[in-house]
Amino acid sequence: MSDAPVALITGGGSGIGAAVARRLLDAGHRVTVTGRGEERLRGFAEQLGRPEGLLTIPGDAADHEHVRAAVDRTVEWFGRLDTVAANAGYATHDTVAEGDPAGWRDMVLTNVLGPALLVRASIDRLKETRGRIVLVGSVAGHVHTPGNIYGATKWAVTGLAENTRRQVTEYGVGVTLISPGRTETPFWDTYGSLPPGHLLTADQIAESVVWAIRQPAGLDVNTVVVRPVGQPV
Repeated sequence: MSDAPVALITGGGSGIGAAVARRLLDAGHRVTVTGRGEERLRGFAEQLGRPEGLLTIPGDAADHEHVRAAVDRTVEWFGRLDTVAANAGYATHDTVAEGDPAGWRDMVLTNVLGPALLVRASIDRLKETRGRIVLVGSVAGHVHTPGNIYGATKWAVTGLAENTRRQVTEYGVGVTLISPGRTETPFWDTYGSLPPGHLLTADQIAESVVWAIRQPAGLDVNTVVVRPVGQPV
């Protein structure tokens, strides 16, 4: 069994998650990516030439059994687990006073419950490797904007990151919150258009995620906020 480190990324078939997976594979890591879209995961694997170090698992990041099964299968397949990255998430792009509540439940479950389930399912394995938890948050989880339901879910992720760190640091497990500013990803597909101004790329955010993952043992980077130049808030 290879000693190469192993990462599990939720929502890894596109956008930031896919960019992180590509960079980790290029760096010699073995990677599991999960996502709801089996066809999208298959296309991602084919795009990369189906490397031996890539495992794709369809599943719902907000379903405890799916998340636990993904962790178990990763360990069975690769023999260890060093990093988990809670990347799955989306926005309904509406507001608390004017939006459509029909979409809020799934967004809250994916964005808030999903990361908590990943921590719960993986922590025993991460204790063994003294690994790292990466939660992908958002600038919207640090800056209030009027009526922003999505922002409220990311404020919850900001709190979850610190609450988790305070519990798991005694086990030698690191926790890093990566909070991107405006980034050109499928996140904006349901919005209808890209926001104005300069946007970051998924690869630029992936650089920050991989940088955090590859920090030396015993060093814990906790919060990284990455904005494009020109984004004032």
